[in-house]
Amino acid sequence: MRILMVTVPYRAHLYGMAPLAWALRTAGHEVCVAGPPDIADDIAQIGLSGVSIGEPVSLRGKMAEVPLEAPMKLDGTAPADVGPCDPRGRREGRSVQSDYGWGDPYIELEDVIAGVSAVFFSPSAFDDLVDFARLWRPELVITDTSGFPGGVAAQVVGAAHARLTLSVDRMAQLRSACRDRLDSVGDPARTWLAPILERHGSEFDETVVLGHWTICATPPWIWQPQGPHYVPMRNVPFNGPAKTPRWVYERPERRRVCISQGISHRDATISGGSSSHDLLGAVADLDVEVIATLNAEQIGSAKLPDNVRAIDFVPFTELLPTCAAIIHEGGAGTCASALEHGVPQVIVPGDFKTEKWWAPVVIADGLESRGAGVYACNAGALTADVLRDSLKRVLEDPSYARNAAQLRTEVRAMPSPNEIVPTLEKLTAEYRGSRP
Repeated sequence: MRILMVTVPYRAHLYGMAPLAWALRTAGHEVCVAGPPDIADDIAQIGLSGVSIGEPVSLRGKMAEVPLEAPMKLDGTAPADVGPCDPRGRREGRSVQSDYGWGDPYIELEDVIAGVSAVFFSPSAFDDLVDFARLWRPELVITDTSGFPGGVAAQVVGAAHARLTLSVDRMAQLRSACRDRLDSVGDPARTWLAPILERHGSEFDETVVLGHWTICATPPWIWQPQGPHYVPMRNVPFNGPAKTPRWVYERPERRRVCISQGISHRDATISGGSSSHDLLGAVADLDVEVIATLNAEQIGSAKLPDNVRAIDFVPFTELLPTCAAIIHEGGAGTCASALEHGVPQVIVPGDFKTEKWWAPVVIADGLESRGAGVYACNAGALTADVLRDSLKRVLEDPSYARNAAQLRTEVRAMPSPNEIVPTLEKLTAEYRGSRP
């Protein structure tokens, strides 16, 4: 069958889709990946067929203009009666997923829809993708949870629609919390997407947003909202094309610790992430070898301690087997790599807009509940002392390594992308429509 996958302009999201795309391809299915032109080269570099939709979105420039932690209405104004997004996070330096939308989940839902519509896809992306879907005739469309053009295209051509979530299903969480108000007050997603669907001779329904089912590439201990039909799948780490230095494979003389802030926001001025001074200061006086996967922009004016080696990028699939711990911002891909190799984790969620609710908070809370990691604090509350104490806990208490090894065993027992292909085939046959 023909399968159209729709990604947003983040390499990390594309890489999260890649193992499933290749599982489907090697099972004999045709696979095409659609996304903004910004991601076209990355699609080509991982060996998949791709099609560009819409205009370049210049993600970095748009995100640099977005204020931190500022929910907005669809008209672009900030609500006057809404306080901080996570009062416990601001007061104590930490959050829980139930804080998401604490003041008014409806305003948070408006904010998510407004953000995706303004940042991830140009308006022409919808028309381009619908035109391509009518030409190529996919039977199944698999979207990133923010890949709304894919939901529209699936609805128009009568394809089955599945979403792929690599962490908490925040869209389902917000829509569930606002369910009673979507009919009475109005549905921000319907307001945005219904006119587009009508232009293409179709109508809005909930599957445009939440799909017929959701492929859930998270361990069972990651909290998910009730409602969607989840198909569990192991998140097989994929780090993209890269050369690996020989020293990565050499046995370190001291315990090795990795520090990373991910690849999605490498511009430190917009990341809302941890200060490099705090990250590097926390490890300066510890008897460890530190590999900091930070580029020059992220390091900034911070001085590298003698025990720190900075490298712009190294595949975690090769580095983490040699590590005793990893400090990171809570990205789903980094977490999956650490779980795959049984490495204890120290999580410091960033404070860019509401992105900590997309993965970091639920991952940090889940790891801590299983004794395989420490939720140090949110980036805005981080100090070198807090981070140093958190790292020393996971290094000095052997239970963290034992528990991380147990999580590795559990994750490897989950269905692989290859193993869920027959399930996807069956669901596609069940949900595929009959529109001409």
